[in-house]
Amino acid sequence: MDVFFTVDVEIWCDGWKDLDARFPAAFQAYVHGPHAGGEGGLAYQARALRDANLLGVFFVEPLFSERFGSGYLSEIVDLLQVHRQEVQLHLHPEWADEVDPPMVPLPQQGPRKRPLLRQYPRVHQQALISRGRDLLARAGAGDVNAFRAGSFGFNLETLHALREVGIAFDASYNATMYGPDSGLADGTVLADVYQEGPVAEVPMTVFDDGLGRLRHAQLAACSWPELEAMLWQALETGRQTFVILSHNFELFTPSKLALDPVVLRRFVALINFLDRHRDVFHTRGFHGWTPPARRMQPSPLRSNALRTSKRMIEQAWRRGLR
Repeated sequence: MDVFFTVDVEIWCDGWKDLDARFPAAFQAYVHGPHAGGEGGLAYQARALRDANLLGVFFVEPLFSERFGSGYLSEIVDLLQVHRQEVQLHLHPEWADEVDPPMVPLPQQGPRKRPLLRQYPRVHQQALISRGRDLLARAGAGDVNAFRAGSFGFNLETLHALREVGIAFDASYNATMYGPDSGLADGTVLADVYQEGPVAEVPMTVFDDGLGRLRHAQLAACSWPELEAMLWQALETGRQTFVILSHNFELFTPSKLALDPVVLRRFVALINFLDRHRDVFHTRGFHGWTPPARRMQPSPLRSNALRTSKRMIEQAWRRGLR
Protein backbone atom coordinates (compact mmCIF):
# COMPACT_ATOMS: atom_id res chain seq x y z
CA MET A 1 0.00 0.00 0.00
CA ASP A 2 1.26 3.47 -0.86
CA VAL A 3 1.60 5.71 2.19
CA PHE A 4 1.83 9.47 1.67
CA PHE A 5 3.22 11.20 4.74
CA THR A 6 2.35 14.80 3.89
CA VAL A 7 3.57 17.89 5.72
CA ASP A 8 1.99 21.28 5.04
CA VAL A 9 4.70 23.93 5.39
CA GLU A 10 3.46 27.40 6.26
CA ILE A 11 4.32 30.41 8.42
CA TRP A 12 1.90 32.66 10.31
CA CYS A 13 2.35 35.90 12.24
CA ASP A 14 -0.68 35.46 14.52
CA GLY A 15 -2.48 38.32 12.82
CA TRP A 16 -2.07 40.68 9.88
CA LYS A 17 -0.71 43.79 11.58
CA ASP A 18 3.00 44.76 11.64
CA LEU A 19 3.84 41.85 9.36
CA ASP A 20 7.26 43.07 8.30
CA ALA A 21 8.39 43.49 11.90
CA ARG A 22 6.92 40.19 13.10
CA PHE A 23 7.74 37.86 10.23
CA PRO A 24 11.43 37.07 10.97
CA ALA A 25 10.59 35.79 14.46
CA ALA A 26 7.57 33.91 13.11
CA PHE A 27 9.73 32.23 10.47
CA GLN A 28 12.21 31.12 13.12
CA ALA A 29 9.45 29.80 15.37
CA TYR A 30 7.46 27.96 12.69
CA VAL A 31 10.36 26.53 10.70
CA HIS A 32 13.18 26.00 13.17
CA GLY A 33 11.49 26.10 16.56
CA PRO A 34 12.71 27.07 20.00
CA HIS A 35 15.91 25.00 20.16
CA ALA A 36 19.27 25.99 18.74
CA GLY A 37 19.73 22.51 17.29
CA GLY A 38 16.37 22.64 15.55
CA GLU A 39 14.90 19.64 17.39
CA GLY A 40 11.32 19.17 16.26
CA GLY A 41 11.59 21.68 13.44
CA LEU A 42 11.34 21.20 9.70
CA ALA A 43 14.93 20.07 9.27
CA TYR A 44 14.54 17.57 12.12
CA GLN A 45 11.46 16.04 10.50
CA ALA A 46 13.05 15.81 7.05
CA ARG A 47 16.26 14.36 8.48
CA ALA A 48 14.37 11.72 10.48
CA LEU A 49 12.64 10.57 7.30
CA ARG A 50 15.88 10.51 5.33
CA ASP A 51 17.76 8.62 8.04
CA ALA A 52 15.07 5.92 7.95
CA ASN A 53 15.17 5.91 4.13
CA LEU A 54 11.56 7.10 4.01
CA LEU A 55 10.05 9.73 1.73
CA GLY A 56 7.73 12.51 2.83
CA VAL A 57 5.78 14.98 0.71
CA PHE A 58 6.23 18.57 1.88
CA PHE A 59 3.51 20.84 0.52
CA VAL A 60 5.22 24.24 0.74
CA GLU A 61 3.23 27.50 0.82
CA PRO A 62 5.18 30.07 -1.31
CA LEU A 63 2.90 33.12 -1.61
CA PHE A 64 4.29 34.64 1.60
CA SER A 65 7.60 35.16 -0.21
CA GLU A 66 6.05 37.82 -2.44
CA ARG A 67 5.85 39.99 0.68
CA PHE A 68 9.10 39.03 2.42
CA GLY A 69 11.46 38.03 -0.37
CA SER A 70 12.66 34.78 -1.90
CA GLY A 71 15.41 34.06 0.63
CA TYR A 72 13.05 32.56 3.20
CA LEU A 73 11.39 30.30 0.64
CA SER A 74 14.75 29.18 -0.76
CA GLU A 75 15.87 28.27 2.75
CA ILE A 76 12.87 25.97 3.15
CA VAL A 77 13.33 24.34 -0.24
CA ASP A 78 17.06 23.89 0.27
CA LEU A 79 16.75 22.12 3.61
CA LEU A 80 14.10 19.76 2.24
CA GLN A 81 16.20 18.91 -0.78
CA VAL A 82 19.32 18.36 1.33
CA HIS A 83 17.36 15.64 3.13
CA ARG A 84 16.00 14.22 -0.16
CA GLN A 85 12.34 14.97 0.51
CA GLU A 86 9.72 15.84 -2.11
CA VAL A 87 8.56 19.44 -2.46
CA GLN A 88 5.04 20.11 -3.75
CA LEU A 89 2.72 23.14 -3.87
CA HIS A 90 0.48 24.39 -1.06
CA LEU A 91 -1.48 27.66 -1.23
CA HIS A 92 -2.97 29.89 1.42
CA PRO A 93 -4.57 32.72 -0.58
CA GLU A 94 -4.77 34.88 2.55
CA TRP A 95 -1.44 36.25 1.27
CA ALA A 96 -2.95 37.40 -2.04
CA ASP A 97 -3.84 40.88 -0.78
CA GLU A 98 -0.67 41.42 1.26
CA VAL A 99 1.29 42.85 -1.68
CA ASP A 100 0.72 45.93 -3.81
CA PRO A 101 -0.81 45.39 -6.28
CA PRO A 102 -2.71 42.34 -5.01
CA MET A 103 -1.93 39.03 -6.68
CA VAL A 104 -5.49 38.87 -8.06
CA PRO A 105 -8.21 41.56 -8.16
CA LEU A 106 -9.90 42.23 -4.85
CA PRO A 107 -13.63 41.49 -4.55
CA GLN A 108 -16.00 44.35 -5.26
CA GLN A 109 -18.09 43.45 -2.23
CA GLY A 110 -17.53 41.54 0.97
CA PRO A 111 -14.32 40.91 2.90
CA ARG A 112 -11.01 41.87 1.33
CA LYS A 113 -9.31 38.75 2.63
CA ARG A 114 -10.55 35.41 1.30
CA PRO A 115 -8.77 32.53 3.05
CA LEU A 116 -10.10 29.64 0.93
CA LEU A 117 -9.18 29.03 -2.69
CA ARG A 118 -12.76 27.96 -3.39
CA GLN A 119 -13.83 31.57 -2.73
CA TYR A 120 -12.10 32.65 -5.96
CA PRO A 121 -13.31 32.19 -9.54
CA ARG A 122 -11.46 29.68 -11.65
CA VAL A 123 -9.40 32.26 -13.51
CA HIS A 124 -8.07 33.68 -10.23
CA GLN A 125 -7.45 30.21 -8.81
CA GLN A 126 -5.42 29.43 -11.89
CA ALA A 127 -3.46 32.67 -11.55
CA LEU A 128 -2.61 31.96 -7.89
CA ILE A 129 -1.65 28.35 -8.58
CA SER A 130 0.59 29.41 -11.47
CA ARG A 131 2.20 32.08 -9.34
CA GLY A 132 2.86 29.68 -6.50
CA ARG A 133 4.31 27.08 -8.85
CA ASP A 134 6.64 29.67 -10.39
CA LEU A 135 7.78 30.91 -6.99
CA LEU A 136 8.72 27.37 -5.96
CA ALA A 137 10.55 26.84 -9.24
CA ARG A 138 12.57 30.03 -8.75
CA ALA A 139 13.40 28.88 -5.22
CA GLY A 140 14.96 25.74 -6.70
CA ALA A 141 12.13 23.23 -6.21
CA GLY A 142 11.93 22.29 -9.88
CA ASP A 143 8.69 21.05 -11.38
CA VAL A 144 5.80 20.27 -9.05
CA ASN A 145 3.05 17.87 -10.02
CA ALA A 146 0.89 17.83 -6.87
CA PHE A 147 -1.12 20.45 -5.02
CA ARG A 148 -3.01 20.94 -1.77
CA ALA A 149 -5.27 23.91 -1.06
CA GLY A 150 -4.82 25.64 2.28
CA SER A 151 -7.35 24.48 4.87
CA PHE A 152 -8.50 21.94 2.25
CA GLY A 153 -10.59 24.79 0.81
CA PHE A 154 -10.84 23.63 -2.80
CA ASN A 155 -13.68 22.92 -5.22
CA LEU A 156 -14.18 21.40 -8.64
CA GLU A 157 -12.99 24.65 -10.23
CA THR A 158 -9.63 24.04 -8.55
CA LEU A 159 -9.20 20.79 -10.47
CA HIS A 160 -9.97 22.57 -13.73
CA ALA A 161 -7.37 25.21 -12.83
CA LEU A 162 -4.80 22.53 -11.99
CA ARG A 163 -5.44 20.84 -15.33
CA GLU A 164 -4.82 24.13 -17.13
CA VAL A 165 -1.43 24.63 -15.48
CA GLY A 166 -0.37 20.99 -15.90
CA ILE A 167 -0.49 19.72 -12.32
CA ALA A 168 -1.62 16.09 -12.32
CA PHE A 169 -2.43 15.38 -8.65
CA ASP A 170 -4.59 17.12 -6.08
CA ALA A 171 -4.49 16.27 -2.36
CA SER A 172 -7.09 18.80 -1.17
CA TYR A 173 -10.02 16.47 -0.54
CA ASN A 174 -10.84 16.02 3.13
CA ALA A 175 -14.17 14.33 3.90
CA THR A 176 -14.23 15.95 7.35
CA MET A 177 -14.14 19.47 5.88
CA TYR A 178 -14.98 20.83 2.42
CA GLY A 179 -14.59 17.66 0.37
CA PRO A 180 -18.22 16.46 0.22
CA ASP A 181 -19.54 19.83 -0.98
CA SER A 182 -16.64 20.55 -3.35
CA GLY A 183 -18.62 19.42 -6.40
CA LEU A 184 -16.25 16.52 -6.96
CA ALA A 185 -17.60 13.00 -7.50
CA ASP A 186 -21.24 14.12 -7.24
CA GLY A 187 -21.11 14.17 -3.46
CA THR A 188 -19.70 10.66 -3.04
CA VAL A 189 -17.45 10.59 0.03
CA LEU A 190 -13.97 9.84 -1.27
CA ALA A 191 -11.84 7.50 0.81
CA ASP A 192 -9.24 6.48 -1.79
CA VAL A 193 -7.68 7.79 -4.99
CA TYR A 194 -10.20 9.06 -7.55
CA GLN A 195 -9.59 10.15 -11.11
CA GLU A 196 -11.32 13.34 -12.29
CA GLY A 197 -10.31 13.74 -15.94
CA PRO A 198 -6.56 14.34 -16.16
CA VAL A 199 -6.29 15.24 -12.47
CA ALA A 200 -6.18 12.46 -9.88
CA GLU A 201 -7.63 13.26 -6.45
CA VAL A 202 -5.71 11.69 -3.57
CA PRO A 203 -7.94 12.29 -0.52
CA MET A 204 -6.98 12.50 3.11
CA THR A 205 -7.47 9.20 4.87
CA VAL A 206 -10.46 9.42 7.22
CA PHE A 207 -11.99 7.00 9.68
CA ASP A 208 -15.12 6.61 11.79
CA ASP A 209 -13.99 7.16 15.37
CA GLY A 210 -16.52 4.71 16.81
CA LEU A 211 -18.82 7.52 17.95
CA GLY A 212 -20.24 8.16 14.49
CA ARG A 213 -17.83 10.98 13.60
CA LEU A 214 -15.26 11.11 10.84
CA ARG A 215 -11.70 12.03 11.74
CA HIS A 216 -8.83 12.58 9.35
CA ALA A 217 -5.46 10.94 9.86
CA GLN A 218 -3.42 13.79 11.27
CA LEU A 219 -0.43 13.42 13.55
CA ALA A 220 -1.63 16.04 16.03
CA ALA A 221 -5.27 14.91 15.89
CA CYS A 222 -4.98 11.13 16.30
CA SER A 223 -3.32 8.94 18.88
CA TRP A 224 -0.64 6.54 17.75
CA PRO A 225 -2.83 3.46 18.50
CA GLU A 226 -5.50 4.94 16.20
CA LEU A 227 -3.04 5.58 13.37
CA GLU A 228 -1.42 2.17 13.71
CA ALA A 229 -4.76 0.35 13.76
CA MET A 230 -6.03 2.30 10.74
CA LEU A 231 -2.85 1.58 8.75
CA TRP A 232 -3.27 -2.16 9.29
CA GLN A 233 -6.99 -1.99 8.55
CA ALA A 234 -6.38 -0.07 5.34
CA LEU A 235 -3.88 -2.68 4.21
CA GLU A 236 -6.16 -5.59 5.11
CA THR A 237 -9.12 -4.08 3.26
CA GLY A 238 -7.17 -3.45 0.08
CA ARG A 239 -6.85 0.33 0.13
CA GLN A 240 -4.54 1.73 -2.51
CA THR A 241 -3.39 4.79 -0.55
CA PHE A 242 -3.11 6.04 3.01
CA VAL A 243 -2.58 9.79 3.41
CA ILE A 244 -1.36 11.25 6.71
CA LEU A 245 -1.27 14.97 7.49
CA SER A 246 1.22 16.90 9.55
CA HIS A 247 2.65 20.44 9.61
CA ASN A 248 6.11 21.91 9.94
CA PHE A 249 5.19 23.22 13.43
CA GLU A 250 3.18 20.21 14.58
CA LEU A 251 5.82 18.91 16.98
CA PHE A 252 5.71 22.16 18.97
CA THR A 253 3.29 23.41 21.59
CA PRO A 254 0.87 26.17 20.47
CA SER A 255 3.25 28.87 21.70
CA LYS A 256 6.09 27.37 19.57
CA LEU A 257 8.29 27.77 22.67
CA ALA A 258 8.63 24.08 23.51
CA LEU A 259 8.32 20.62 22.03
CA ASP A 260 5.01 18.80 22.34
CA PRO A 261 6.14 15.47 23.84
CA VAL A 262 2.95 13.65 22.85
CA VAL A 263 3.09 14.52 19.15
CA LEU A 264 6.85 13.98 19.10
CA ARG A 265 6.31 10.43 20.39
CA ARG A 266 3.67 9.86 17.71
CA PHE A 267 6.07 11.06 15.02
CA VAL A 268 8.88 8.81 16.22
CA ALA A 269 6.49 5.85 16.52
CA LEU A 270 5.25 6.41 12.96
CA ILE A 271 8.78 6.63 11.54
CA ASN A 272 9.82 3.44 13.36
CA PHE A 273 6.65 1.64 12.26
CA LEU A 274 7.05 2.55 8.59
CA ASP A 275 10.73 1.60 8.74
CA ARG A 276 9.97 -1.83 10.23
CA HIS A 277 7.10 -2.60 7.87
CA ARG A 278 8.41 -1.17 4.61
CA ASP A 279 7.69 -4.52 2.95
CA VAL A 280 3.96 -3.72 3.03
CA PHE A 281 3.82 0.05 3.58
CA HIS A 282 5.59 1.99 0.84
CA THR A 283 6.19 5.67 1.59
CA ARG A 284 6.33 7.63 -1.61
CA GLY A 285 5.77 10.94 -3.32
CA PHE A 286 3.94 12.01 -6.44
CA HIS A 287 6.87 12.18 -8.84
CA GLY A 288 6.87 9.07 -11.01
CA TRP A 289 3.62 7.78 -9.52
CA THR A 290 0.97 6.18 -11.69
CA PRO A 291 -2.32 6.13 -9.75
CA PRO A 292 -4.22 2.87 -9.68
CA ALA A 293 -7.17 2.38 -11.98
CA ARG A 294 -10.36 4.04 -10.74
CA ARG A 295 -12.66 1.69 -8.89
CA MET A 296 -15.64 1.85 -6.54
CA GLN A 297 -14.92 3.97 -3.49
CA PRO A 298 -14.54 2.05 -0.20
CA SER A 299 -16.29 3.04 3.00
CA PRO A 300 -14.25 5.00 5.54
CA LEU A 301 -12.10 2.99 7.90
CA ARG A 302 -13.58 2.28 11.33
CA SER A 303 -11.95 2.67 14.72
CA ASN A 304 -13.70 2.07 18.04
CA ALA A 305 -14.91 4.04 21.03
CA LEU A 306 -12.18 2.69 23.32
CA ARG A 307 -9.37 4.08 21.17
CA THR A 308 -11.28 7.34 20.80
CA SER A 309 -11.80 7.74 24.55
CA LYS A 310 -8.10 7.15 25.20
CA ARG A 311 -7.21 9.73 22.54
CA MET A 312 -9.60 12.26 24.07
CA ILE A 313 -7.84 11.90 27.41
CA GLU A 314 -4.46 12.31 25.75
CA GLN A 315 -5.63 15.35 23.79
CA ALA A 316 -7.10 16.93 26.91
CA TRP A 317 -3.73 16.65 28.61
CA ARG A 318 -2.07 18.21 25.57
CA ARG A 319 -4.33 21.25 25.79
CA GLY A 320 -2.56 22.15 29.00
CA LEU A 321 0.77 22.47 27.20
CA ARG A 322 2.11 25.89 26.44
